[in-house]
Amino acid sequence: MTGGAPAGAGRGSPNPLDLLRWTFRRREGDVVRMYDYLSGVMRLATGGDMLNFGYWEGGGAAPGASPAAAQGALCSMVGRMAGLSPGQVAVDAGSGYGSPAAAWRRESGAARVVCVNTSAAQLRGSGPAPGVSPVNATATALPLRAGSADAVLAFESAQHFRPLGRFASEARRVLRDGGALVVAIPVVSDEGGEAARLGLLLSLAWTSEHYATGRVLSCLEDAGFEVAERRMIGAMVYGPMAEYYASNRRALRKKITREYPGYVEEILHRSMGRMAAASRDGAIDYLVAACRKLPAGRA
Repeated sequence: MTGGAPAGAGRGSPNPLDLLRWTFRRREGDVVRMYDYLSGVMRLATGGDMLNFGYWEGGGAAPGASPAAAQGALCSMVGRMAGLSPGQVAVDAGSGYGSPAAAWRRESGAARVVCVNTSAAQLRGSGPAPGVSPVNATATALPLRAGSADAVLAFESAQHFRPLGRFASEARRVLRDGGALVVAIPVVSDEGGEAARLGLLLSLAWTSEHYATGRVLSCLEDAGFEVAERRMIGAMVYGPMAEYYASNRRALRKKITREYPGYVEEILHRSMGRMAAASRDGAIDYLVAACRKLPAGRA
């Protein structure tokens, strides 16, 4: 759900009010514009095309730690939890630049991965890859035949899907019986309490719906899925990511401000610190849920 080359400070960058409007309205067009602009920040900071927070097994300051390695680790976790195997067809809902899809196909031997993305700029920027098919569409109306997929993966993208239940229903429709749905998503502890205290900085870093863990799981179950496995990995996501950024900020700031206004980097830096604090306080977490499509009589 994210994408596009950065529109640097001298190339038509939006003003802070634009960012605020996109963040708080969160219409589909706002999300596309936000990420067409800001995904370049992540690419500059990580040196790669995988647009996710990463799974930092050794911590952000561990020897050899890097955003690219952490992002690859989280990507591989999602692929393994989907149980992809040779010859299968998978759908990447909110596919970014297509790097996760290429990795899943390479690691599992899947025959084909359909990359569904609302950002045409990202799809254009992904480049051709064997067995990877780009489709410019929304995840809540997948342009695929019923029962045509073995797995659907929403890799750090479902936080943008509105309504979430509609996506879950669409995923169920396109999956064969017994097919897998894996959702990797930042979550809040509860919508009525902690979500209201996240504040402006965290909202700017996390430009999406703030779904609670229970709501995500109930949406999946209500749509006809059995949640076979769930992992709460926030402690290996937010804190280590912020630690890495703080330890390497000087070099990262230099990279980012070559193409973005200084206020964008400042917001990013402060927001990461706020996310780490919210994680320590238990206000936010990160859910990876692997589900199985139940037959119609059991849904």
